[in-house]
Amino acid sequence: MLVTLSRVMRTSSLAVLCCAAPALAQEWREQPDYGTQYGYEPSPAYDQRGGYGEGPVYPRPEVLGRDPYEVAPPDAYAQPQTAPAPAAPVARRAPVSPLPADFIEQVNAAPHGAMPAKSDKPDPVVVMLQVLLDRAHVSPGVIDGRQGGNLTKAISALQSMHNLPANGKLGPDIWDILQSVADRPVMMDYTITEKDVAGPFVPDMPKDYAEMAQLPALSYRDPIEALAERFHMDETFLRRLNPDADFNMPGTIIAVVDVGPNAKAKVAHLVADASTRQLLGYNEDWDVVVAYPATIGSAALPSPSGIHAVKAVAENPDYWYRPQVNFQQGDNTKALRLPGGPNNPVGTVWIGLDKPTYGIHGSPEPSKIDKTNSHGCLRLTNWDAQELVKLVKVGVDVEFVDQTPTASISPAPPQPAAPAQPYEAAGGYDGHQEMPPRLR
Repeated sequence: MLVTLSRVMRTSSLAVLCCAAPALAQEWREQPDYGTQYGYEPSPAYDQRGGYGEGPVYPRPEVLGRDPYEVAPPDAYAQPQTAPAPAAPVARRAPVSPLPADFIEQVNAAPHGAMPAKSDKPDPVVVMLQVLLDRAHVSPGVIDGRQGGNLTKAISALQSMHNLPANGKLGPDIWDILQSVADRPVMMDYTITEKDVAGPFVPDMPKDYAEMAQLPALSYRDPIEALAERFHMDETFLRRLNPDADFNMPGTIIAVVDVGPNAKAKVAHLVADASTRQLLGYNEDWDVVVAYPATIGSAALPSPSGIHAVKAVAENPDYWYRPQVNFQQGDNTKALRLPGGPNNPVGTVWIGLDKPTYGIHGSPEPSKIDKTNSHGCLRLTNWDAQELVKLVKVGVDVEFVDQTPTASISPAPPQPAAPAQPYEAAGGYDGHQEMPPRLR
């Protein structure tokens, strides 16, 4: 009887549970939407196949360069704070007075056949004449708008080039010849580029060789010096033409002269005339093809005599200072190796001769060509030397004539001659070309 009663109670309980199940299920489904009520996303519904359906798509967190869930630092600490770099040193230059506002127009409008005014000021006619002579490959030296010996020598060389009496006088015949290179204006605009101001520069160029030897390169002082050499111009003249220009700012437009391309005719013979202080280049037929003003030796250290030959050429050479062989600079009694660059004592080019220690080379001071002494070598402007080095080759003969000391320089007191030394290549010779081993 007890067993029967127990079975009846279990059956009743099961029946109650089964009856209540649908009601409980309906009650569960009718619960309030907490996700909607409280701002939470509802749970994904469980589908009939026993898996979860696709849930909502959440945006990917922003990539911060670190753990994506890490809180980004405040802006003040997002990047390391460093002090601004110090400004690059700038070459110190004295102020200059500007040229007349219409000077450029006067140059481009100057009539052919005009005669320069008798003045020590820059003359538009002289500027035009200097540029046209430069285009004709008879160099007037630095273009500065002033009359002088280098201008006269360039006219004389042009006369020789065209089989006219070489008297150096300006006349209708000269203007007629120059008409062939007067096909475009003398002055032009130039826009300074990033490369022009990139350097490296040496704003305070030392004069002592020992200090120069410590520098990585004897570069230009600043963009003004570099641009003046590129356009064959005197630095002060360039600045006076552009008094308000910022030469250190890319995009600045400046006025420069248009000297045209370099000469292409090959040189077979060179003649260095100490009486006229000029270097003439001839082709195989002995026609003048180029001419340059030059500083040729001095009374104490004259240039060679007779006929010699080009033995080696080098561009951007090092300078080998050897006081025991040539001369002593200041208190420097030890040999020094000065790095290459436009402000190197031999400039940007060395054309070595078969006579030891002598050569043709550039100059760090183009405005002083033909106005100072040299230590026996033949000195040109850097741009004239850069043109010449492309026109000569090893074996070209070089004749030195009229070994008169430079007329514009007073004779130097006699000095004891240095003992003769055997010729040898400078250290670092690679078998391709000799650098200047000892320079006079």
